[in-house]
Amino acid sequence: MAPFFVPSWLDTKLMRALMCKRFGSVEDLVVENIEAPKPGAGQVVVDVKAAGLNFPDLLTIAGKYQVRNEPPFVPGIEASGVISSLGEGVSEFAVGDRVILTTPDGAFAEKCVVDVSRVMPMPDSIDFEQGAGFAIAFATSYHAFRQCAPIEPGQSVLVLGAAGGVGTTAVEIASLMDARVIAAASSDEKLEFARQAGATDLINYERNSLKESVSNLTEGKGVDVVYDPVGGGMARQALSALGWHGRYLVIGFASGEIPSFPANLLLLKEASVKGVYWGDWAAKNAIESNRNMKEIAGFVAAGKLRPRVSSSYRLEQFSEAFAEIAQRRVMGKVVFKL
Repeated sequence: MAPFFVPSWLDTKLMRALMCKRFGSVEDLVVENIEAPKPGAGQVVVDVKAAGLNFPDLLTIAGKYQVRNEPPFVPGIEASGVISSLGEGVSEFAVGDRVILTTPDGAFAEKCVVDVSRVMPMPDSIDFEQGAGFAIAFATSYHAFRQCAPIEPGQSVLVLGAAGGVGTTAVEIASLMDARVIAAASSDEKLEFARQAGATDLINYERNSLKESVSNLTEGKGVDVVYDPVGGGMARQALSALGWHGRYLVIGFASGEIPSFPANLLLLKEASVKGVYWGDWAAKNAIESNRNMKEIAGFVAAGKLRPRVSSSYRLEQFSEAFAEIAQRRVMGKVVFKL
């Protein structure tokens, strides 16, 4: 007799989850029913309504991310949902609260247990899909422009990958800070998306030289800040596009290639290259990070920032969802809808 399969929604002890059982490609992932988590002291369990996909998820699944999880584990680092149970000592939230969470892993499941310090109320003005794509991208860009390379009104910011998940938030936040935002992307469709997010000027680097285009737009002065989540072949041109005392922010390597920087270009412009690693910074600077998140939430509630979700998938459609990220087709955020 075949074994009787109990759907997770009939058994509160089980939940559906996307499992990484061994390091490899996305195709090695499986959706299974596993035991649902219970909260420990200082933790909550969130019934996940949507979860955001990020480029680091691909690296984590392949065992190549700087923070290494040992299989088997549930990937996923951000989600939105409703609190379903509280651990001992939790008084900041109540069962039924709509929240946003970040986590080292576990977001790609119907339930996620997380320390209460990693949870924040979800603004009433956004839905669960928008909430799922809220935390990582906006927090990274806000930290980049607040703490790593503070920008002032009138300064110029070149954003590479300007239509991607973090690139779009960089465009929005820099625009909110009254900077001149130059968006660079590989297609006119992506550039139009960036323009709607607040970009002032647009560069299609498939058709035009990035360095020459920036020089023309800035009358030879170069830009004050480069925001680079892409890496790869564009990095050298973007570095050359910096102006005097320019600042180059290393966000990530969506191209799959880690660039190297010639020191003489930095010397000639008294420029600097700075890494942006929001996750570790937030852990080491909890008070300042919480202040950032409250400010971001306030801007979202006021309609000054808007999480932009380009597509949503069921958990079982993980191959198609991750293909958008791996092939750099994303405009805004991709999310799982549970």
